[in-house]
Amino acid sequence: MGFFEMTRTVLRNLAGGPATRQYPVVPARRSPITRGHVTFDPSTCRSCGICSRRCPCAAIRLDKEAKVWEIDRMRCIACGDCVEGCPFGSLTMEPEYLPPVVEHVVERYTITYVKPEKPVKKPVEESAKGEGAGESA
Repeated sequence: MGFFEMTRTVLRNLAGGPATRQYPVVPARRSPITRGHVTFDPSTCRSCGICSRRCPCAAIRLDKEAKVWEIDRMRCIACGDCVEGCPFGSLTMEPEYLPPVVEHVVERYTITYVKPEKPVKKPVEESAKGEGAGESA
């Protein structure tokens, strides 16, 4: 009896086709909760470091002095904590998956955001201060 069950299972598997998809040749199905990969916009980053502190697997590194932001795609688990924590919208989660890689590469970006200068307060003249201070009724 066991031989016939095994034969039936083998024939069903041969006629049914593969159980997996042919990704990346055939695009993967996406659902609304699909997490693809993190993208970075260096023009809006203010080097606050919240993303690197919130990353649970330490995939993001920030060098504030050199203005360099790095992400290690091999360590990133696409959890989205960095995206939620970024107060400036520099990080976004794209639903597309990245292509497979064969070597370990860390992506480096140079932060191009320039902090606007604070307006310089005009010095108050000494004569204007002295005139108003002595008058009282």
